[in-house]
Amino acid sequence: MIDYELGDKVAVITGGASGIGRACAHAMARSGADVSIWDLDQDAIDDTLKELARYGHRTHGVVVDVADSAAVDQAMADVVATLGRVDIAVCNAGIGGEASPSGDYSDEGWHQVIGINLDGVFFTQRAAIRAMRESGGGSIVNMASILGQVGFPTASAYTAAKHGVVGMTQVAAWEHAADGIRVNSVGPAFIRTPLLTKHLDEATLDALAAQHALGRIGAPEEVAELVTWLASDAASFATGTYYPIDGGFLAK
Repeated sequence: MIDYELGDKVAVITGGASGIGRACAHAMARSGADVSIWDLDQDAIDDTLKELARYGHRTHGVVVDVADSAAVDQAMADVVATLGRVDIAVCNAGIGGEASPSGDYSDEGWHQVIGINLDGVFFTQRAAIRAMRESGGGSIVNMASILGQVGFPTASAYTAAKHGVVGMTQVAAWEHAADGIRVNSVGPAFIRTPLLTKHLDEATLDALAAQHALGRIGAPEEVAELVTWLASDAASFATGTYYPIDGGFLAK
C-alpha cells in the first residue's frame, strides 16, 4: 500500500461511511491523516470509526445532510473546533436517484438528485474553501462520474449534476489558487458500491462490466488511491482538472 504522507493533514469525507467514501477514509487514515466522516447513517459512521481506529489517528464523525447548507457549515465548523483545521475535503456524498426518460422525469426526482449531487457538493466545497483560507490552503476533490463527460439513458438529473460538478470544480480552481487551494474532480465509471449493487442483479452487473475495456467493474479502493493522491502534496501541480478512473469506459 502506498503511503501518501498525510501525517499533518485533517481530511473531511462526505458519504464517508460506505463505498468510495469509506475507502477514501481508510486510504487517508492509513497515510497518517486525521479523518472526519460525514454521512446520514449513524450506525455506519460508528462502524467506520471503529475500523479507522486501527491506524492510531484522530477521528470524528457526524450525521450531515449535505443538501442542507446550514448543516454543512455547522459540521465544518465542528471539524475545525475538534480537529483544529481542514486540509482536505472529499465531496463524495451522492445518490443514483430516479431512473426515467427525460420526458417522464419527475420534479421530485430531479430536485432530490440535484440537491444532493450538485448542491451538496457545492455547499461542502464552499465550506471547505472558507476553512482552508483560514489555515493556509488545502486540496478539494469533488466526486463527479464518467457521466460528467457523457450522457446515460434514464439518468438526466444525475448526468446534469455530475457535469455541473466538473464545471464548478474548474471555476473554484481558478478562483482560489491564490489562496493555496487546489480543486479537482474525479470521474469513476461503474464501481462495486452499495449504490450500484443494491439495485442491480449480477447479470446486469456483468453487462455493465463488459462496457469497460478492462472487462470488469471497479473497486472503491481503486478510486480511493486516485483521490488520496490528489489530496496529497505529491499532486501539488494538479488543479482544475477532471480525472476519469473508468477502466477504459470513455475510450471506446
